[in-house]
Amino acid sequence: MNAKFCGGMTHIWQGLRSGEWLTAARARGYSLILLGICAIVIPTWIALSDGLVDRNGNPIGTDFSNVYAAGTLTWQGRPAEAYQPALQLAAEKAVFGGREVPFYGWHYPPFFFAIAVLVAAVPYAWGLAIWLAASLAAYLAAMRAILPRPETLLIAAAFPAVFVNIGHGQNGFLTAALLGGALHLLDRRPWLAGILIGCLAYKPQFGVLIPLALLAGGRWNVVGTAALTVAALLVLSFVTLGGGVWHAFADSMHFTQTVVLEQGGTGWEKIQSVFSAVRMWGAGVHTAYAIQISLALMLAASLVWLWQSDAAFELKASALATGSLLATPYVLDYDLVVLAVAIAFFARYGLRRGFRDCEISVLAAAWIVPLLSRSVAGVTGIPLGLLVLLALYVFTLRRAATGSRRIGTLASDCRKAAGEPHGRVCEAGQGT
Repeated sequence: MNAKFCGGMTHIWQGLRSGEWLTAARARGYSLILLGICAIVIPTWIALSDGLVDRNGNPIGTDFSNVYAAGTLTWQGRPAEAYQPALQLAAEKAVFGGREVPFYGWHYPPFFFAIAVLVAAVPYAWGLAIWLAASLAAYLAAMRAILPRPETLLIAAAFPAVFVNIGHGQNGFLTAALLGGALHLLDRRPWLAGILIGCLAYKPQFGVLIPLALLAGGRWNVVGTAALTVAALLVLSFVTLGGGVWHAFADSMHFTQTVVLEQGGTGWEKIQSVFSAVRMWGAGVHTAYAIQISLALMLAASLVWLWQSDAAFELKASALATGSLLATPYVLDYDLVVLAVAIAFFARYGLRRGFRDCEISVLAAAWIVPLLSRSVAGVTGIPLGLLVLLALYVFTLRRAATGSRRIGTLASDCRKAAGEPHGRVCEAGQGT
């Protein structure tokens, strides 16, 4: 009995190590199953709702209600009120005919009023549908550009973070499209990549490591274009909305930091950061910040090394996407749509140059974890999303380090063999 058990565990471990268990047919099958479930659950949930409010008393699209309400206030000439919780809640209730709905705070820089105004120009249901359809299309286009394979759109559409983002009417699709598109265009059209990175300023918590990596990689023109884009957005927001809205935004940051982040108003199980994990376990705010800052510094140092190295660009891009999620203390499970960018770049590298031990299984874990992270953390206190993010980052660095060492060895051999009749070793570097 013990021998059979041990043999079975050995077989499972060997499968996880090799990744042979995840065939193309299984990947398609799992994706179709999740898409089928989503195609049943979402229409059923809407059908069972009372108008635009679901059976739990939440608006359809939950977080989208804060975007729509902020847009409505802007159309009324009162954008600054979106940063005052009581007035924003009143505007959200007004969207639903005065019904009692939960408060969803507006925490974005004034740049994002551009989106809010557009979606609030039409009725709520249409605004939500247009927002999700347009941003989903942009996300899928970015994934297809990064990994141009027949199965990409199916697997990217079935990525569980997609369903989380749809349920919340959130902006994960836009964030992933901007970051993924920028990294894809970094060498092809650096000026356009800079514009896309500049537009990411609407999510400033994700911009901590991106400029650092780009500077380490010598992408000065991209950084310059991104800075000009942010400056243009600042000027445009001042001209169209006035300076008062920026004062309101600055004043609201204390509420966002203390209530939403430090006190866990959003829910510790929803936030995927190490800050949230240690707070969920009972640690104090200062301890949580110290651990988060320590992790961010380690990420920054490793990304500077990576982007200065001769490692493959796919690994640099994958690490930057994962590191951007890990570096911020405020990253929600719907933000894990960005994880698709990391998975796509790593998969592109592996499909071209081969996968090593456990890499396929780690990628599979990263793909499925948005479906499980909130519930697992809520029930067990285990931050599964954080652990998988850390694992993917470590595996990316490991692959980059081993690849760089191999290239360095080959370069040394090339120099030694230069001029010798048998010195064709340089050609062996192809496909590293």
